[in-house]
Amino acid sequence: MSLLVFLVASGAVLALAYRWRGRYLSRYFQLDASAPMPSHTQRDGLDFEPAKASYLLPQHFSAIAAAGPIVGPILAASIFGWVPAWIWLIVGAILIGGVHDMATLVASVRHEGRSIAEIVRRYMNRRSYLLFLAFIWISLVYVIIAFADVTAGTFVQKATSAGTDAPGPAVATSSILYLLLAIVMGLTVRYTKLGEGRAKLIFLPLVVGSIIMGPSLPFDLGALTGAARPQMLWDLVLLGYCFFAALAPVWLLLQPRGALGGYFLYVIMAVGVLGIVVGSLNGSLTIQAPAFGTGNLFTFSGTTPPMLPVLFITIACGACSGFHSIVASGTTSKQLDKETDARPVAYGGMLLESFLACLSLATVMILAKPTGRPDLTYADGIAIFMNQASFGAISVDIARQFGLLCFATFVFDTLDACTRLARFVLMEFTGWKSRTSLYGATLVSVAIPALVLTLPPTLVNGVEQPLWRIFWNLFGSSNQLLAALALLAVTVWLARRGRTPWLTLGPTIVMLIMTTWSLGITLQQHFGRIVAHTAAPVQHLEGVVALILVVMALWLVVEAILLARRPALTAAEPAPQLE
Repeated sequence: MSLLVFLVASGAVLALAYRWRGRYLSRYFQLDASAPMPSHTQRDGLDFEPAKASYLLPQHFSAIAAAGPIVGPILAASIFGWVPAWIWLIVGAILIGGVHDMATLVASVRHEGRSIAEIVRRYMNRRSYLLFLAFIWISLVYVIIAFADVTAGTFVQKATSAGTDAPGPAVATSSILYLLLAIVMGLTVRYTKLGEGRAKLIFLPLVVGSIIMGPSLPFDLGALTGAARPQMLWDLVLLGYCFFAALAPVWLLLQPRGALGGYFLYVIMAVGVLGIVVGSLNGSLTIQAPAFGTGNLFTFSGTTPPMLPVLFITIACGACSGFHSIVASGTTSKQLDKETDARPVAYGGMLLESFLACLSLATVMILAKPTGRPDLTYADGIAIFMNQASFGAISVDIARQFGLLCFATFVFDTLDACTRLARFVLMEFTGWKSRTSLYGATLVSVAIPALVLTLPPTLVNGVEQPLWRIFWNLFGSSNQLLAALALLAVTVWLARRGRTPWLTLGPTIVMLIMTTWSLGITLQQHFGRIVAHTAAPVQHLEGVVALILVVMALWLVVEAILLARRPALTAAEPAPQLE
């Protein structure tokens, strides 16, 4: 297969799925453009603020995407080969991930823009509700830890003498300028008559300018402070940013930054597509990576994990991701202008992310010897695509800088949204409602990641491992288990409302099996480390959290099975209000 056939096949299948599968889902959920929306009925300017689909889609897209559709596919292709990764990306997004995203968004909108945990509270019981909230909050903390550390790693990356790696300090400068531009754009749209469309036309070129300016004004925090562990220092700075960004009104940072980040994603996808087309036609781009890895299907092959179930938790974003349910029911549902927008925003956003993940997969496919770091592999691939798309006018070194900034940008878009969501969930769990509790819940949500990220470096087989890599498998498992539990909650909701929930039940079962299987492997490995006295402090934490997640998930499944015996609610009967 040529790279061009891979690209065309991916795009065509996903486009057809949006047209036919998306239309079917709209009918199944009975979307009504005239239904009252939380973004209008509860408008407060802080969290509830209506946004047109064209403005909300790029924000939602950039929030759910982040580093997930980059890191996951690249890691999976490096281990299992690009064909298994490709199959899961396409099939998973169409049949599982898209259903998950659209179902959770619709469910949230029809419950006053509350989180997916509210569905559990109303249709299961309070015990299940509290368990689910705790599960969500733990998963969010893991997202913050993993993504903060991978971004910090990008900021401290040094340029080699041959100039083959873009310097991290330059990426840090460009990222800071990008965030400042987003704030200025938010103020401009809010207080002038410029409008969203014109603002994008002005600020998107300025983002490109910030990329060009980055190498001229590199911000090396490690050299400036003399810190022994500059990556840890950047971790703490990023968490400080998350604290303030999560408390800012959505119109000031979340919406404009999401719009810029989303359109930035569109640009990257366009560059990737054009680069693949040009490179394939002139014969300079061919598939170099093996189609299949050397590992086994069900058992370890040395240190190589089994394809099943590890493939399903390595690739989360791009196929199916529980984090999407938190975004959909946490921030997006509070901004959805009308119910029918759920199809382009939720289902369309999931398929767009799948296509982005396919482009990430292509960056591995064209490199005979990809670097061991997904961010650098991605930047190398994007640099080649951009060089091809510009017919050589843009040098590979400049293009690599662009690719690294894209990577950092995607993570920024998730980090502060994730912290905002963690604040929502913690306040819902504790019942805090005061203005002061906004700060307290946000502080707790960043303090725990700060403690974890200051732990000593971890050695695995004598080699120091970044924290994000140690946490990635558990992040993937917990994230996918969250998707299974969100689907379980929606299944209970549909069943209690007298609907046949086969559309969500099948994906629920698949995700439950794969994630609990994966967590079982994690626990088995951790027990082996304990016996051999080789477990590091972070790995002890990994084992404890894995055990907690398994117990909580199984508990929720049992609760759902017991509740399945209850009679369905009539159409006129209100949902139970459990206190």
